[in-house]
Amino acid sequence: MPNAKNDTPEPQTPPTPQNPRFQQTGQTLPGEALNQAQRRAVGELLRVSPVADDLALRFQRAGHTLALVGGSVRDALLGRLGQDLDFTTDARPQEILSLVRGWADAVWEVGIAFGTIGCRKGDFQIEVTTYRSEAYDRTSRKPEVSYGDVIEEDLVRRDFTVNAMAVALPQKEFIDPHHGLDDLAARILRTPGTPEQSFSDDPLRMMRAARFAAQLDFEVAPEVVAAMTAMAGRIEIVSAERTRDELSKLILGDRPRKGLTLLVETGLADHVLPELPALRLERDEHHRHKDVYEHSLTVLEQAIDLEDDGPDLVLRLAALLHDIGKPRTRRFEKDGRVSFHHHEVVGAKMTKARMVKLKYPTDLIKDVSRLVELHLRFHGYGTGEWTDSAVRRYVRDAGPLLERLHKLTRSDCTTRNKRKANALSRAYDGLEARIAQLQQQEELDAIRPDLDGNAIMEILDVPPGPVVGRAYAHLLELRLEHGPMERDAAVAALKEWWAAQNAQA
Repeated sequence: MPNAKNDTPEPQTPPTPQNPRFQQTGQTLPGEALNQAQRRAVGELLRVSPVADDLALRFQRAGHTLALVGGSVRDALLGRLGQDLDFTTDARPQEILSLVRGWADAVWEVGIAFGTIGCRKGDFQIEVTTYRSEAYDRTSRKPEVSYGDVIEEDLVRRDFTVNAMAVALPQKEFIDPHHGLDDLAARILRTPGTPEQSFSDDPLRMMRAARFAAQLDFEVAPEVVAAMTAMAGRIEIVSAERTRDELSKLILGDRPRKGLTLLVETGLADHVLPELPALRLERDEHHRHKDVYEHSLTVLEQAIDLEDDGPDLVLRLAALLHDIGKPRTRRFEKDGRVSFHHHEVVGAKMTKARMVKLKYPTDLIKDVSRLVELHLRFHGYGTGEWTDSAVRRYVRDAGPLLERLHKLTRSDCTTRNKRKANALSRAYDGLEARIAQLQQQEELDAIRPDLDGNAIMEILDVPPGPVVGRAYAHLLELRLEHGPMERDAAVAALKEWWAAQNAQA
Protein backbone atom coordinates (compact mmCIF):
# COMPACT_ATOMS: atom_id res chain seq x y z
CA MET A 1 0.00 0.00 0.00
CA PRO A 2 1.38 3.47 -0.75
CA ASN A 3 2.98 5.18 2.18
CA ALA A 4 0.40 7.32 3.95
CA LYS A 5 2.91 10.14 4.60
CA ASN A 6 4.30 10.63 1.12
CA ASP A 7 3.91 9.41 -2.44
CA THR A 8 6.92 7.09 -2.42
CA PRO A 9 5.74 3.51 -2.91
CA GLU A 10 6.98 0.75 -0.67
CA PRO A 11 9.65 -1.55 -2.11
CA GLN A 12 7.98 -4.10 -4.37
CA THR A 13 9.03 -7.26 -2.57
CA PRO A 14 6.85 -10.28 -3.23
CA PRO A 15 4.02 -10.62 -0.72
CA THR A 16 4.24 -13.64 1.54
CA PRO A 17 2.45 -14.73 4.70
CA GLN A 18 5.38 -13.22 6.59
CA ASN A 19 5.32 -10.02 4.52
CA PRO A 20 1.76 -9.26 3.37
CA ARG A 21 1.50 -6.24 1.11
CA PHE A 22 -1.65 -4.37 0.11
CA GLN A 23 -1.84 -3.05 -3.44
CA GLN A 24 -4.77 -0.73 -3.00
CA THR A 25 -7.21 0.45 -5.63
CA GLY A 26 -9.20 3.60 -4.87
CA GLN A 27 -8.50 6.56 -2.58
CA THR A 28 -7.93 6.37 1.14
CA LEU A 29 -7.60 8.72 4.03
CA PRO A 30 -4.01 9.67 4.80
CA GLY A 31 -2.65 9.90 8.28
CA GLU A 32 -2.75 7.99 11.51
CA ALA A 33 -6.27 6.51 11.08
CA LEU A 34 -5.17 4.75 7.91
CA ASN A 35 -1.86 3.63 9.40
CA GLN A 36 -3.68 2.02 12.33
CA ALA A 37 -6.13 0.26 10.02
CA GLN A 38 -3.24 -1.01 7.89
CA ARG A 39 -1.39 -2.38 10.89
CA ARG A 40 -4.49 -4.08 12.26
CA ALA A 41 -5.35 -5.61 8.91
CA VAL A 42 -1.81 -6.90 8.38
CA GLY A 43 -1.84 -8.55 11.79
CA GLU A 44 -5.21 -10.17 11.21
CA LEU A 45 -4.27 -11.37 7.73
CA LEU A 46 -1.07 -12.89 9.06
CA ARG A 47 -3.18 -14.88 11.51
CA VAL A 48 -5.54 -16.30 8.87
CA SER A 49 -3.04 -16.54 5.99
CA PRO A 50 -2.16 -20.23 6.42
CA VAL A 51 -5.79 -21.19 5.79
CA ALA A 52 -6.81 -18.34 3.46
CA ASP A 53 -3.77 -18.61 1.19
CA ASP A 54 -4.00 -22.39 1.04
CA LEU A 55 -7.61 -22.15 -0.12
CA ALA A 56 -6.78 -19.35 -2.58
CA LEU A 57 -4.04 -21.43 -4.19
CA ARG A 58 -6.53 -24.26 -4.73
CA PHE A 59 -8.84 -21.87 -6.57
CA GLN A 60 -5.94 -20.32 -8.49
CA ARG A 61 -4.70 -23.70 -9.75
CA ALA A 62 -8.25 -24.40 -10.97
CA GLY A 63 -8.28 -21.11 -12.90
CA HIS A 64 -10.46 -19.14 -10.49
CA THR A 65 -10.04 -16.08 -8.31
CA LEU A 66 -10.68 -15.88 -4.58
CA ALA A 67 -10.88 -12.86 -2.29
CA LEU A 68 -11.58 -12.25 1.35
CA VAL A 69 -14.57 -9.94 1.31
CA GLY A 70 -17.19 -7.93 3.14
CA GLY A 71 -17.41 -8.14 6.91
CA SER A 72 -14.20 -10.15 7.12
CA VAL A 73 -12.20 -7.32 5.56
CA ARG A 74 -14.03 -4.70 7.60
CA ASP A 75 -13.37 -6.58 10.84
CA ALA A 76 -9.73 -7.17 9.89
CA LEU A 77 -9.31 -3.41 9.48
CA LEU A 78 -11.02 -2.88 12.84
CA GLY A 79 -8.81 -5.49 14.49
CA ARG A 80 -11.78 -7.70 15.42
CA LEU A 81 -11.69 -10.50 12.84
CA GLY A 82 -12.84 -13.73 14.44
CA GLN A 83 -12.90 -17.30 13.18
CA ASP A 84 -15.60 -16.73 10.54
CA LEU A 85 -14.16 -15.97 7.10
CA ASP A 86 -16.16 -14.83 4.06
CA PHE A 87 -14.77 -15.25 0.55
CA THR A 88 -16.06 -14.42 -2.91
CA THR A 89 -15.07 -16.01 -6.21
CA ASP A 90 -15.87 -16.21 -9.91
CA ALA A 91 -16.30 -19.98 -9.55
CA ARG A 92 -19.86 -21.25 -9.70
CA PRO A 93 -21.37 -23.09 -6.70
CA GLN A 94 -20.76 -26.60 -8.01
CA GLU A 95 -17.15 -25.68 -8.78
CA ILE A 96 -16.73 -24.28 -5.27
CA LEU A 97 -18.13 -27.50 -3.89
CA SER A 98 -15.63 -29.64 -5.78
CA LEU A 99 -12.72 -27.40 -4.69
CA VAL A 100 -13.47 -27.42 -0.96
CA ARG A 101 -14.31 -31.11 -0.78
CA GLY A 102 -11.23 -33.01 0.23
CA TRP A 103 -9.70 -29.82 1.66
CA ALA A 104 -12.20 -28.83 4.35
CA ASP A 105 -12.89 -30.87 7.45
CA ALA A 106 -16.65 -30.53 6.85
CA VAL A 107 -18.78 -29.11 4.04
CA TRP A 108 -22.42 -28.02 3.94
CA GLU A 109 -24.62 -26.95 1.04
CA VAL A 110 -27.44 -25.16 2.87
CA GLY A 111 -26.89 -21.91 0.95
CA ILE A 112 -26.04 -23.38 -2.44
CA ALA A 113 -29.26 -22.01 -3.99
CA PHE A 114 -27.92 -18.53 -3.21
CA GLY A 115 -24.43 -19.29 -4.45
CA THR A 116 -22.86 -20.03 -1.06
CA ILE A 117 -20.95 -23.09 0.10
CA GLY A 118 -20.03 -23.38 3.77
CA CYS A 119 -17.21 -25.39 5.25
CA ARG A 120 -15.01 -25.79 8.30
CA LYS A 121 -11.22 -25.95 8.30
CA GLY A 122 -9.66 -26.37 11.70
CA ASP A 123 -11.10 -23.64 13.92
CA PHE A 124 -12.31 -21.54 10.99
CA GLN A 125 -15.90 -21.39 9.73
CA ILE A 126 -15.75 -20.45 6.04
CA GLU A 127 -18.28 -19.33 3.47
CA VAL A 128 -17.40 -19.03 -0.22
CA THR A 129 -19.92 -17.24 -2.44
CA THR A 130 -20.03 -16.77 -6.19
CA TYR A 131 -20.02 -13.14 -7.36
CA ARG A 132 -23.70 -12.31 -7.23
CA SER A 133 -26.50 -9.80 -6.99
CA GLU A 134 -29.74 -10.11 -5.07
CA ALA A 135 -32.97 -8.35 -6.00
CA TYR A 136 -36.58 -8.50 -4.89
CA ASP A 137 -39.63 -7.94 -7.00
CA ARG A 138 -42.57 -6.13 -5.43
CA THR A 139 -44.26 -9.24 -4.06
CA SER A 140 -41.54 -11.85 -3.46
CA ARG A 141 -40.04 -12.55 -0.06
CA LYS A 142 -37.10 -14.42 -1.59
CA PRO A 143 -34.15 -12.89 -3.44
CA GLU A 144 -33.59 -13.64 -7.11
CA VAL A 145 -29.94 -14.60 -7.51
CA SER A 146 -27.82 -13.93 -10.58
CA TYR A 147 -24.09 -14.52 -10.86
CA GLY A 148 -21.37 -12.16 -12.05
CA ASP A 149 -17.92 -12.58 -13.53
CA VAL A 150 -15.86 -9.76 -11.98
CA ILE A 151 -15.51 -8.73 -8.37
CA GLU A 152 -16.36 -5.09 -9.02
CA GLU A 153 -19.89 -6.13 -10.04
CA ASP A 154 -20.20 -8.03 -6.78
CA LEU A 155 -18.91 -5.19 -4.59
CA VAL A 156 -21.18 -2.50 -6.03
CA ARG A 157 -24.22 -4.59 -5.05
CA ARG A 158 -23.18 -5.01 -1.42
CA ASP A 159 -25.01 -3.25 1.36
CA PHE A 160 -22.51 -0.64 2.58
CA THR A 161 -19.16 0.68 1.45
CA VAL A 162 -17.45 -0.63 4.60
CA ASN A 163 -18.63 -4.09 3.51
CA ALA A 164 -17.69 -3.54 -0.14
CA MET A 165 -13.94 -4.02 0.30
CA ALA A 166 -12.01 -7.13 -0.64
CA VAL A 167 -8.52 -8.57 -0.42
CA ALA A 168 -7.63 -10.67 -3.47
CA LEU A 169 -5.66 -13.76 -2.52
CA PRO A 170 -3.00 -14.98 -2.43
CA GLN A 171 -1.42 -11.76 -3.76
CA LYS A 172 -3.00 -9.60 -1.02
CA GLU A 173 -4.40 -6.94 -3.34
CA PHE A 174 -6.70 -4.57 -1.49
CA ILE A 175 -9.76 -3.71 -3.60
CA ASP A 176 -11.77 -0.69 -2.50
CA PRO A 177 -13.57 0.93 -5.45
CA HIS A 178 -16.19 2.65 -3.27
CA HIS A 179 -13.87 4.22 -0.68
CA GLY A 180 -14.96 1.93 2.11
CA LEU A 181 -11.74 2.55 4.01
CA ASP A 182 -12.50 6.28 4.04
CA ASP A 183 -15.92 5.59 5.53
CA LEU A 184 -14.47 3.07 7.97
CA ALA A 185 -12.03 5.67 9.26
CA ALA A 186 -14.86 8.22 9.46
CA ARG A 187 -17.14 5.61 11.11
CA ILE A 188 -20.01 6.26 8.73
CA LEU A 189 -22.37 3.97 6.82
CA ARG A 190 -22.97 4.73 3.15
CA THR A 191 -24.14 2.55 0.27
CA PRO A 192 -21.91 1.80 -2.76
CA GLY A 193 -24.64 2.99 -5.14
CA THR A 194 -27.70 5.02 -4.29
CA PRO A 195 -29.38 3.93 -1.06
CA GLU A 196 -32.72 3.77 -2.90
CA GLN A 197 -31.35 1.19 -5.34
CA SER A 198 -29.60 -0.72 -2.56
CA PHE A 199 -32.75 -0.95 -0.42
CA SER A 200 -34.84 -1.83 -3.45
CA ASP A 201 -32.47 -4.73 -4.17
CA ASP A 202 -32.81 -5.97 -0.60
CA PRO A 203 -35.01 -4.07 1.89
CA LEU A 204 -33.41 -5.94 4.79
CA ARG A 205 -30.41 -3.66 4.32
CA MET A 206 -32.39 -0.94 6.06
CA MET A 207 -32.44 -3.14 9.17
CA ARG A 208 -28.74 -3.83 8.70
CA ALA A 209 -28.01 -0.10 8.78
CA ALA A 210 -29.56 0.07 12.24
CA ARG A 211 -27.84 -3.15 13.27
CA PHE A 212 -24.37 -1.92 12.24
CA ALA A 213 -25.01 1.38 14.00
CA ALA A 214 -25.64 -0.64 17.17
CA GLN A 215 -22.80 -3.13 16.69
CA LEU A 216 -20.06 -0.80 15.46
CA ASP A 217 -21.22 2.55 16.86
CA PHE A 218 -21.17 4.04 13.34
CA GLU A 219 -23.24 6.99 12.16
CA VAL A 220 -25.61 6.48 9.24
CA ALA A 221 -25.21 8.95 6.37
CA PRO A 222 -28.10 11.44 6.02
CA GLU A 223 -29.02 10.22 2.53
CA VAL A 224 -29.21 6.67 3.86
CA VAL A 225 -31.49 7.73 6.72
CA ALA A 226 -33.69 9.63 4.25
CA ALA A 227 -34.03 6.55 2.03
CA MET A 228 -34.81 4.35 5.04
CA THR A 229 -37.57 6.74 6.05
CA ALA A 230 -39.05 6.96 2.56
CA MET A 231 -38.88 3.21 1.94
CA ALA A 232 -39.67 1.85 5.43
CA GLY A 233 -42.81 0.08 4.25
CA ARG A 234 -40.74 -2.01 1.83
CA ILE A 235 -39.49 -4.06 4.78
CA GLU A 236 -42.88 -5.81 4.78
CA ILE A 237 -41.86 -8.08 1.90
CA VAL A 238 -38.92 -9.51 3.85
CA SER A 239 -39.55 -12.80 5.64
CA ALA A 240 -40.17 -12.72 9.38
CA GLU A 241 -37.16 -14.97 9.97
CA ARG A 242 -34.70 -12.63 8.25
CA THR A 243 -36.17 -9.59 9.99
CA ARG A 244 -36.02 -11.37 13.36
CA ASP A 245 -32.37 -12.30 12.91
CA GLU A 246 -31.38 -8.70 12.14
CA LEU A 247 -33.39 -7.41 15.08
CA SER A 248 -31.72 -9.91 17.42
CA LYS A 249 -28.26 -8.94 16.19
CA LEU A 250 -29.12 -5.28 16.73
CA ILE A 251 -30.36 -5.89 20.28
CA LEU A 252 -27.24 -7.94 21.03
CA GLY A 253 -24.98 -5.13 19.79
CA ASP A 254 -22.84 -2.97 22.06
CA ARG A 255 -25.15 0.05 21.66
CA PRO A 256 -28.67 -1.21 20.91
CA ARG A 257 -30.24 2.12 21.86
CA LYS A 258 -28.59 3.70 18.84
CA GLY A 259 -30.00 1.13 16.43
CA LEU A 260 -33.44 1.01 18.03
CA THR A 261 -33.70 4.81 17.96
CA LEU A 262 -32.90 4.73 14.25
CA LEU A 263 -35.62 2.13 13.64
CA VAL A 264 -38.16 4.30 15.45
CA GLU A 265 -37.12 7.59 13.85
CA THR A 266 -37.20 6.19 10.30
CA GLY A 267 -40.53 4.42 10.78
CA LEU A 268 -39.08 0.93 10.32
CA ALA A 269 -40.09 -0.01 13.85
CA ASP A 270 -43.73 0.65 12.91
CA HIS A 271 -43.47 -2.41 10.65
CA VAL A 272 -41.06 -4.58 12.62
CA LEU A 273 -41.71 -3.84 16.30
CA PRO A 274 -44.66 -1.40 16.47
CA GLU A 275 -44.97 -1.82 20.23
CA LEU A 276 -41.73 0.14 20.66
CA PRO A 277 -42.75 3.47 19.04
CA ALA A 278 -46.17 3.06 20.69
CA LEU A 279 -44.40 3.63 24.02
CA ARG A 280 -43.98 7.30 23.11
CA LEU A 281 -47.16 8.18 24.97
CA GLU A 282 -48.63 11.63 24.61
CA ARG A 283 -47.98 13.65 27.74
CA ASP A 284 -49.54 16.82 29.10
CA GLU A 285 -48.97 19.15 32.02
CA HIS A 286 -51.98 17.83 33.94
CA HIS A 287 -51.24 14.09 33.73
CA ARG A 288 -47.57 13.56 34.37
CA HIS A 289 -45.79 10.25 34.03
CA LYS A 290 -42.34 9.21 32.95
CA ASP A 291 -41.47 8.89 29.27
CA VAL A 292 -42.11 5.17 28.84
CA TYR A 293 -40.16 4.95 25.58
CA GLU A 294 -37.01 6.55 26.98
CA HIS A 295 -37.46 4.63 30.23
CA SER A 296 -37.51 1.32 28.32
CA LEU A 297 -34.33 2.13 26.44
CA THR A 298 -32.64 3.11 29.70
CA VAL A 299 -33.77 -0.12 31.37
CA LEU A 300 -32.24 -2.02 28.44
CA GLU A 301 -28.92 -0.22 28.90
CA GLN A 302 -28.95 -0.82 32.65
CA ALA A 303 -29.71 -4.50 32.14
CA ILE A 304 -26.73 -4.75 29.78
CA ASP A 305 -24.52 -3.32 32.53
CA LEU A 306 -25.57 -6.22 34.79
CA GLU A 307 -24.77 -9.01 32.30
CA ASP A 308 -22.18 -11.48 33.56
CA ASP A 309 -21.38 -13.77 30.65
CA GLY A 310 -21.81 -11.72 27.50
CA PRO A 311 -24.95 -10.54 25.71
CA ASP A 312 -28.16 -12.17 26.94
CA LEU A 313 -30.98 -11.99 24.37
CA VAL A 314 -33.66 -13.11 26.85
CA LEU A 315 -32.76 -10.42 29.37
CA ARG A 316 -32.39 -7.70 26.73
CA LEU A 317 -35.70 -8.45 25.05
CA ALA A 318 -37.46 -8.54 28.41
CA ALA A 319 -35.90 -5.22 29.40
CA LEU A 320 -36.92 -3.61 26.12
CA LEU A 321 -40.48 -4.98 26.15
CA HIS A 322 -41.30 -5.02 29.87
CA ASP A 323 -43.62 -1.99 29.67
CA ILE A 324 -45.24 -2.52 26.26
CA GLY A 325 -48.57 -3.12 27.98
CA LYS A 326 -48.71 0.45 29.29
CA PRO A 327 -50.29 2.14 26.24
CA ARG A 328 -53.25 -0.27 26.36
CA THR A 329 -53.74 0.04 30.12
CA ARG A 330 -53.21 3.77 30.64
CA ARG A 331 -55.96 5.42 32.68
CA PHE A 332 -56.27 9.02 33.85
CA GLU A 333 -57.30 9.06 37.51
CA LYS A 334 -59.41 11.75 39.18
CA ASP A 335 -56.52 12.88 41.35
CA GLY A 336 -54.41 13.69 38.26
CA ARG A 337 -52.29 10.57 38.38
CA VAL A 338 -51.89 8.15 35.51
CA SER A 339 -52.29 4.42 36.19
CA PHE A 340 -51.29 1.36 34.21
CA HIS A 341 -53.05 -1.39 36.16
CA HIS A 342 -52.11 -4.95 35.12
CA HIS A 343 -49.85 -3.70 32.34
CA GLU A 344 -47.45 -6.54 33.14
CA VAL A 345 -50.13 -9.15 32.33
CA VAL A 346 -51.20 -7.37 29.16
CA GLY A 347 -47.55 -6.79 28.23
CA ALA A 348 -46.71 -10.48 28.60
CA LYS A 349 -49.50 -11.37 26.16
CA MET A 350 -48.36 -8.67 23.72
CA THR A 351 -44.76 -9.84 23.99
CA LYS A 352 -45.77 -13.39 23.17
CA ALA A 353 -47.87 -12.27 20.20
CA ARG A 354 -45.11 -10.11 18.70
CA MET A 355 -42.42 -12.74 19.18
CA VAL A 356 -44.65 -15.38 17.59
CA LYS A 357 -45.09 -13.12 14.55
CA LEU A 358 -41.32 -12.73 14.36
CA LYS A 359 -41.02 -16.52 14.62
CA TYR A 360 -38.76 -16.63 17.64
CA PRO A 361 -38.21 -20.09 19.17
CA THR A 362 -40.92 -21.24 21.56
CA ASP A 363 -38.63 -21.48 24.60
CA LEU A 364 -37.33 -17.95 24.05
CA ILE A 365 -40.88 -16.60 23.74
CA LYS A 366 -41.85 -18.36 26.95
CA ASP A 367 -38.91 -16.98 28.93
CA VAL A 368 -39.18 -13.39 27.72
CA SER A 369 -42.95 -13.15 28.19
CA ARG A 370 -42.64 -14.73 31.67
CA LEU A 371 -40.08 -12.11 32.72
CA VAL A 372 -42.36 -9.34 31.43
CA GLU A 373 -45.20 -10.83 33.48
CA LEU A 374 -43.08 -11.02 36.65
CA HIS A 375 -41.22 -7.72 36.41
CA LEU A 376 -43.51 -5.90 38.89
CA ARG A 377 -43.74 -8.74 41.42
CA PHE A 378 -40.99 -7.30 43.63
CA HIS A 379 -42.86 -4.04 44.13
CA GLY A 380 -45.23 -5.80 46.50
CA TYR A 381 -42.24 -6.47 48.76
CA GLY A 382 -42.35 -2.98 50.25
CA THR A 383 -39.91 -2.65 53.14
CA GLY A 384 -39.46 -6.36 53.66
CA GLU A 385 -42.77 -7.48 55.12
CA TRP A 386 -43.07 -10.52 52.86
CA THR A 387 -43.52 -13.81 54.68
CA ASP A 388 -41.20 -16.70 53.97
CA SER A 389 -44.12 -18.20 52.07
CA ALA A 390 -44.22 -15.17 49.74
CA VAL A 391 -40.48 -15.38 49.17
CA ARG A 392 -40.77 -19.07 48.31
CA ARG A 393 -43.52 -18.29 45.78
CA TYR A 394 -41.40 -15.55 44.23
CA VAL A 395 -38.57 -18.03 43.72
CA ARG A 396 -40.88 -20.76 42.51
CA ASP A 397 -42.66 -18.51 40.00
CA ALA A 398 -39.35 -17.26 38.60
CA GLY A 399 -37.91 -20.76 38.38
CA PRO A 400 -34.78 -20.86 36.22
CA LEU A 401 -35.34 -17.19 35.32
CA LEU A 402 -34.63 -15.99 38.88
CA GLU A 403 -31.20 -14.47 38.18
CA ARG A 404 -32.55 -12.70 35.10
CA LEU A 405 -35.51 -11.46 37.13
CA HIS A 406 -33.08 -10.03 39.69
CA LYS A 407 -31.30 -8.11 36.92
CA LEU A 408 -34.49 -6.96 35.22
CA THR A 409 -35.99 -5.71 38.49
CA ARG A 410 -32.85 -3.78 39.41
CA SER A 411 -32.63 -2.34 35.88
CA ASP A 412 -36.24 -1.13 36.06
CA CYS A 413 -35.29 1.61 38.50
CA THR A 414 -34.62 4.74 36.43
CA THR A 415 -35.73 7.40 38.88
CA ARG A 416 -33.53 10.46 39.27
CA ASN A 417 -34.49 10.65 42.93
CA LYS A 418 -31.38 9.20 44.57
CA ARG A 419 -33.10 8.63 47.90
CA LYS A 420 -35.86 6.59 46.23
CA ALA A 421 -33.37 4.69 44.07
CA ASN A 422 -31.22 3.82 47.09
CA ALA A 423 -34.28 2.67 49.04
CA LEU A 424 -35.36 0.37 46.20
CA SER A 425 -31.84 -1.01 45.88
CA ARG A 426 -31.63 -1.72 49.63
CA ALA A 427 -35.04 -3.40 49.56
CA TYR A 428 -33.98 -5.67 46.75
CA ASP A 429 -30.70 -6.40 48.50
CA GLY A 430 -32.82 -7.53 51.42
CA LEU A 431 -34.99 -9.75 49.25
CA GLU A 432 -31.97 -11.39 47.64
CA ALA A 433 -30.46 -11.97 51.08
CA ARG A 434 -33.65 -13.65 52.27
CA ILE A 435 -33.75 -15.80 49.13
CA ALA A 436 -30.15 -16.85 49.69
CA GLN A 437 -30.86 -17.73 53.30
CA LEU A 438 -33.93 -19.80 52.42
CA GLN A 439 -32.10 -21.45 49.54
CA GLN A 440 -29.42 -22.58 51.97
CA GLN A 441 -31.97 -23.86 54.45
CA GLU A 442 -34.57 -25.37 52.13
CA GLU A 443 -33.05 -25.93 48.70
CA LEU A 444 -35.46 -23.45 47.10
CA ASP A 445 -34.01 -24.02 43.64
CA ALA A 446 -35.88 -27.35 43.53
CA ILE A 447 -39.10 -26.65 45.41
CA ARG A 448 -41.32 -29.69 45.26
CA PRO A 449 -43.75 -31.48 47.61
CA ASP A 450 -42.35 -33.62 50.37
CA LEU A 451 -43.98 -36.67 48.76
CA ASP A 452 -43.64 -37.51 45.07
CA GLY A 453 -46.27 -39.06 42.80
CA ASN A 454 -45.25 -42.63 43.52
CA ALA A 455 -45.52 -42.10 47.27
CA ILE A 456 -48.93 -40.44 46.85
CA MET A 457 -50.27 -43.42 44.85
CA GLU A 458 -48.91 -45.88 47.42
CA ILE A 459 -50.28 -44.05 50.47
CA LEU A 460 -53.72 -43.38 48.95
CA ASP A 461 -53.82 -46.68 47.06
CA VAL A 462 -54.89 -44.95 43.84
CA PRO A 463 -53.76 -45.44 40.22
CA PRO A 464 -52.13 -42.71 38.09
CA GLY A 465 -54.64 -40.00 37.22
CA PRO A 466 -56.13 -36.62 38.15
CA VAL A 467 -56.32 -37.47 41.85
CA VAL A 468 -52.55 -37.77 42.05
CA GLY A 469 -52.15 -34.39 40.36
CA ARG A 470 -54.55 -32.69 42.79
CA ALA A 471 -52.83 -34.29 45.76
CA TYR A 472 -49.45 -33.21 44.45
CA ALA A 473 -50.68 -29.60 44.01
CA HIS A 474 -52.05 -29.59 47.58
CA LEU A 475 -48.76 -30.78 49.03
CA LEU A 476 -46.88 -28.21 46.96
CA GLU A 477 -49.06 -25.44 48.42
CA LEU A 478 -48.26 -26.72 51.91
CA ARG A 479 -44.57 -26.77 51.04
CA LEU A 480 -44.68 -23.19 49.80
CA GLU A 481 -46.70 -21.97 52.78
CA HIS A 482 -44.88 -23.73 55.61
CA GLY A 483 -41.54 -24.90 54.22
CA PRO A 484 -40.20 -28.47 54.37
CA MET A 485 -42.15 -31.11 56.31
CA GLU A 486 -40.99 -34.34 57.86
CA ARG A 487 -42.28 -37.43 56.04
CA ASP A 488 -44.68 -38.42 58.81
CA ALA A 489 -46.19 -34.93 58.86
CA ALA A 490 -46.49 -34.93 55.07
CA VAL A 491 -48.21 -38.33 55.11
CA ALA A 492 -50.63 -37.11 57.77
CA ALA A 493 -51.39 -33.96 55.78
CA LEU A 494 -52.01 -36.02 52.65
CA LYS A 495 -54.40 -38.38 54.46
CA GLU A 496 -56.25 -35.42 56.00
CA TRP A 497 -56.69 -33.89 52.56
CA TRP A 498 -57.85 -37.23 51.14
CA ALA A 499 -60.42 -37.68 53.88
CA ALA A 500 -61.79 -34.21 53.16
CA GLN A 501 -62.02 -35.05 49.46
CA ASN A 502 -63.97 -38.24 50.19
CA ALA A 503 -66.25 -36.42 52.59
CA GLN A 504 -67.13 -33.86 49.92
CA ALA A 505 -67.83 -36.64 47.43
